[in-house]
Amino acid sequence: MGYIKRDMEHVFLETSEQFKVVMVTGPRQVGKTTMLEKLMSGTSRKYVTLDNMADRNLAKNDPKTFIATYSPPVFIDEVQYAPELFSYIKMQVDTRKQNGDYWLSGSQIFKLMRGVGESLAGRVGLLDLFSLSQNEIYNHKECKPLDTNFDSLKERASGIPYASPIDIFTRIYNGGMPQPISQGLQSRERFYESYIRTYIERDVRDLSGDMDVLKFYRFMVAVTARTAQLVNYKSIADDAEIDQVTVKNWLNILETLGIIFYLHPYSNNQLKRTIKSPKLYFYDSGLVTHLARWNSVEALMNGAQAGPLLENFVISEVVKGCHNCGVMPRFYYFRDKDNKEIDLLWEENGSLYPLEIKKTSNPDVRLIKVFSLLEKSGKPIGNGGIVCLYDEFLPLDRNNFIIPIGCI
Repeated sequence: MGYIKRDMEHVFLETSEQFKVVMVTGPRQVGKTTMLEKLMSGTSRKYVTLDNMADRNLAKNDPKTFIATYSPPVFIDEVQYAPELFSYIKMQVDTRKQNGDYWLSGSQIFKLMRGVGESLAGRVGLLDLFSLSQNEIYNHKECKPLDTNFDSLKERASGIPYASPIDIFTRIYNGGMPQPISQGLQSRERFYESYIRTYIERDVRDLSGDMDVLKFYRFMVAVTARTAQLVNYKSIADDAEIDQVTVKNWLNILETLGIIFYLHPYSNNQLKRTIKSPKLYFYDSGLVTHLARWNSVEALMNGAQAGPLLENFVISEVVKGCHNCGVMPRFYYFRDKDNKEIDLLWEENGSLYPLEIKKTSNPDVRLIKVFSLLEKSGKPIGNGGIVCLYDEFLPLDRNNFIIPIGCI
């Protein structure tokens, strides 16, 4: 298949024209380096990676000489290994005053952002890249954040071939990591096993010191079993045979590495929050299905985790689509004291926009009655709907729609 065009490309180039430094963060192996090398092809921009130990040693121990050696415009890859560079980059860009001088990439998201915030505030544009979205793999339409306006949804759904339930669960099963996708998926199992042992375990050691590899693997499997569920430190600890402090530390590391993310419960002054725990999601569904040892798409589709994995897939697609367009609304879930829940919720221009995610090909208007829970918030309820396995986009009522998963 070769190079898969990334939705973020035009956003990155626009950001490079607006900021002296652009940093792309995200998990390892999602295509950060490949995208930036593609964008710098044919230009005079230099490339250096701090995976190279000689360059890393120079960057850490003599950053001034490193900056003089690799003068801008330059792309510095895996920059998290030498945060000592940031203050010298600041001095360089303040002297040159040229936008786009430095392109940076790294895989330890929050650690990098802390370092950048201290040294490059106001000079750097920050973007997050994750595994391939279904729009990048299958749809190839212009990247736009999800908008539940009727015309926007209608345009979004137009021209996209119908994705059957088996098609959707195949997408969930395969995941979105560029290497196995571009190689026709023959190497999928080998890729994910190597990915865990070569990258995730190594990065966990870098961030936390020594660890028991088998316990960490059991921990990952235990977390996978709780995809799209409320975080329960004790139950994860019991399954992984570790203590709750270790669970919290390792979850923080997985978040730092861009492997997982959370939705927090929504509340405001009128709508008191009764649930405090966040819900946990993975950015890449292929990692989940690999760890959970689903050995076929059919077994996955008919298994007990089908609903949660479908929810994880939809929410991660919505989140990745926003990141790829350079925007990031604050997403939430809602659950009241009676455990009535809205799967996905965001606030924009003073209104709340709710979505339900269901493993059904026959959605019913009764599924959106739960949206009335938001009336106590004192805020207008905007357009929403049911994201499901139905075969086409249709209005459900005046303000809510049936949204096929394939067009998310």
